[in-house]
Amino acid sequence: MRPGIGIIGTGMVGQMCHLANFAANPACRVVAIADLRPDLAAAAAQKFGIPKVYGTHRELLADSAVSAVVVVTKRRATGPIVLDALKSGRHVLSEKPMAYTTAQAALLVDAARQQDLVYSIGYMKRHDAGVARALEVLTRLREDQSLGRIVRARGWCFGGDTGRAQDNFVMTGEARPDGLELWQDGPDWMPREMRPGYDNFLNVFSHIINLSRYLLGSSPTVAESEIEASGAGRIILDFDGIACALDLVSGSDGAWREGLTIDFERGAVTLELPPPFAEQEAEVIVEHDGQSTRLTGETSWAFRRQADAFVSDVTARGAPLASGADSVTDIALAEAVWQRRVSG
Repeated sequence: MRPGIGIIGTGMVGQMCHLANFAANPACRVVAIADLRPDLAAAAAQKFGIPKVYGTHRELLADSAVSAVVVVTKRRATGPIVLDALKSGRHVLSEKPMAYTTAQAALLVDAARQQDLVYSIGYMKRHDAGVARALEVLTRLREDQSLGRIVRARGWCFGGDTGRAQDNFVMTGEARPDGLELWQDGPDWMPREMRPGYDNFLNVFSHIINLSRYLLGSSPTVAESEIEASGAGRIILDFDGIACALDLVSGSDGAWREGLTIDFERGAVTLELPPPFAEQEAEVIVEHDGQSTRLTGETSWAFRRQADAFVSDVTARGAPLASGADSVTDIALAEAVWQRRVSG
């Protein structure tokens, strides 16, 4: 039986990156959407042909036709809504960050575990076809040692033009509503003036942290960090003796630039990521003996592949590429980075 999907939050990202992709997947049915902005919800339902519209997430969760939900709401409201969905027995795909503290994140993971639910976090870059090729190459190189051992890595995120398509969503003039339950936007020890920068760090830069963990190892430690009030800066993660330096810059002019280079003794593998909303694949460059080879494939979009994977995981009760249980580590690393800033 095809799972019935409910979309909670129908703003630009909710429509363009999630609603459009789930509506296009014949393996599921988008049976309902919910948004506190009634005109926007009605416009989105008409654009994508969704039969049911609800004013709140609780009304949507009362619909027995909904077996899984996608939560794309205000970041501080994400945790409480996800918790309600998990407690109601629904599988969940939530936008990142999943929470603001490890305690909040653990609460969500425990709720999913208690009901044996699929709980996936929207680190869509793990689903990029280019990233999949890079992982295959790295696995082979680690096994055959043709380039020697990994000696270091470096990543970057220069946030610029997101590459969004203007015709994939509709908007209205309605104000973002108040009245949602909001979780605290940082650990108790974090000064209030630091929290906007921490929010930006989690929203933008947790992607490259999460991706470096996917390719290099799941549990690094923070070796060094210099973070500005905006959340930009430089951090070095230690993957069992392999240092990965990440340069993080907000609000760059021009195109979005993001990627990761993994240096071996006799070569390197570089992953160049597209802007987050661009319907393109990452490019993989393998350097060996002074020669560079670019690995390309079919044109695909990480958000579409993420939606398809969630439907497959729900149907087969599979383990997500970016599970809630795994993504707690991203929150823990963010806390460690900002703890260093607080302590000076």
